[in-house]
Order: sequence, then C-alpha cells, then structure tokens
Amino acid sequence: MKYSFEGRIRYSEIGENRRLTMPALVNYFQDCSTFQSQELKIGVDWLRERNSAWVLAAWQIHVKRYPAMGETVKTSTWSYGFKGFQGFRNFTMEDEQGEVIACANSVWVYMNLEDGRPRHLDLQEVQSYGITEAYPEDFGKRKITLPDMPGEAFESFRVMEYHLDTNHHVNNGQYLQMAQGYLPVDMEIKKLRAEYKIQAHLGDMLFPKRWKLEDGYLITLEDEDGKPYVIVEVK
Repeated sequence: MKYSFEGRIRYSEIGENRRLTMPALVNYFQDCSTFQSQELKIGVDWLRERNSAWVLAAWQIHVKRYPAMGETVKTSTWSYGFKGFQGFRNFTMEDEQGEVIACANSVWVYMNLEDGRPRHLDLQEVQSYGITEAYPEDFGKRKITLPDMPGEAFESFRVMEYHLDTNHHVNNGQYLQMAQGYLPVDMEIKKLRAEYKIQAHLGDMLFPKRWKLEDGYLITLEDEDGKPYVIVEVK
C-alpha cells in the first residue's frame, strides 16, 4: 500500500544554497513512513503498547536534485517485502511536475524494547502495510566495506538529549546531520549509503573518523572501543 503526503520546502529545511539539505530529505522520508503507520493505527503508541519498535538498519538514497525553498513536493513510501524480523521500504520525492527528484531504499528491524533484540513481525502490521512492487532503481550493494587504512580522527563528543527520538536512542537522521559536519561545505551529495550498527544513548561518547574516497567520503561514528554506531558513505 502506497502512502503519500504533500509539503512545501521551508526555510528551516534549507542550507546556504537555499535548497533542501540531505538530513532534511531524510526527515521527509522518515516522517512519511511515520504518517502512514499513524494513519493505519499501528504507529508509535500502538508499538509502545507492545514494547516494540521499528529501528532503521540501512539507507540507500539517490538524489537527482534538491528542491528549493518554497517548492511543493510530494513524498511517498511503501513496503515491498518482509522477511523474519526485517521490513523493506522504498521512498520517493516528486516535484510539482511529478518528476522523481529523490528516491531511497531502506531496511528496518522489528525490535523488542524489553531486551533490545529483534522479534518476529506482527502479522497485523504486515497485513496493514501490504506489499507493493519495489521501486525500479539500481541502489547497488547495501553493505559498506571499511578501508584497510586508518581513518582521519576528529574530536569526540557526547550524545545530548536533542539527539534522541521516542525510542530513547540517537535518531537515524541525527547521525547523518553529525556526519555531514565532516564533509566539505560545498559538497552536494548525490548518493548516500548508511549502515546503523549499534544504538547510541544519552551520554555515550561518539568518536568520528573520515576517509577520502575516489569520488566521495566515508565517515564513521564509533564508540570508545572503535565499534561503529553508524557507517556513512557519500558520493
């Protein structure tokens, strides 16, 4: 079942170039899936009653162009498959002419909040979302391989309350906002891959590292033992 909502690009969502930022685009996608869940009556409160949550495991995002301030856009999402404790979801953003200007693939894990482990999917959710054909885009490999050489290390920082979402861990969009701080200011991201490995909570320390790639950058935010919370590749 496909779900869509329309919105207008706000001043608070743009960068210095007056165009939507990548973190803001991710928020549109995330909000779209949340709106769908709420409309289907299987949203945040329904999940909380069952001590469950959908946690993002991976993003693959392709951007043709970023809409400018004031543009009207339509954001859409749908599930294209479920397997074990995983759900697979596509997203698109269209401009006023109906042209797809950004699309995404995502993988979500259904979690038990009591023990922090994956749990079997709820049949009601699977039936409510339904399954729609996957978006015809070649997103490439989902897994990101870290370089053999050491990355450039940056000053560590602590997770603050404003980084958290309703599941009490760092929101996936916040990670991307953090990672963008280690990119050249004038870099326009056309392709992004992100893998979320472990959850960061209030007070945890994040240790950023960066690698220069042939056509982009790879950034990790790690714990004190060098285990990545998230791996982000941008091109």
